[in-house]
Amino acid sequence: MTDQQQGPGPYRVGEARRRRAGIGAFLVGFVATLAFFGFFPGLPHVIDWGAILAALLVGGLARWGCQTWMARSAKKAERT
Repeated sequence: MTDQQQGPGPYRVGEARRRRAGIGAFLVGFVATLAFFGFFPGLPHVIDWGAILAALLVGGLARWGCQTWMARSAKKAERT
């Protein structure tokens, strides 16, 4: 007989939560950076390739920071 999975295990639930949080952090960082370049007084109100690349970089850093923070929190919870 074959083994059937009884649903998502605790590892998969935590992984899915980290993935969703990482995507959300990326989007927040990306949109916030584009809004900064688009609406900040004194800057030209044009979104060029530099602004897009900066937004991708900030979004990536936000995603990395969020996932690192969540992984560290999960490790602390496992120890206690």
